[in-house]
Amino acid sequence: MTLTITAEPTLIEQDSNGVVRVAKTRITLDTVVTAFLEGCTAEEIAQQYPSLQLSDIYLVIGYYLRHTEEVNTYLAQRQREATQIQQEAEKRFNPIGVRDRLLARRNQSQ
Repeated sequence: MTLTITAEPTLIEQDSNGVVRVAKTRITLDTVVTAFLEGCTAEEIAQQYPSLQLSDIYLVIGYYLRHTEEVNTYLAQRQREATQIQQEAEKRFNPIGVRDRLLARRNQSQ
């Protein structure tokens, strides 16, 4: 029997918003890499995200290990964008006292 060696396709793709996802899922590269960096095994990641195939998780982790610098740069950029969005949202909608305001509205309507 002869083993046929073929290149595996890259299972990550960038969506229209620039977010890198595991192909054909809604799971982001950030999610898989962060779980891996926090010490989760591929099997644990598969349990947390059943839409991912175990073999795909290993391919994504392998991609990360081969492209660590680029992926870390991408992750840092995503974190900066998330922080900026959160700050803008907090400027528009002050989170301090939200619970009290909601309770006051509920009490007024009763």
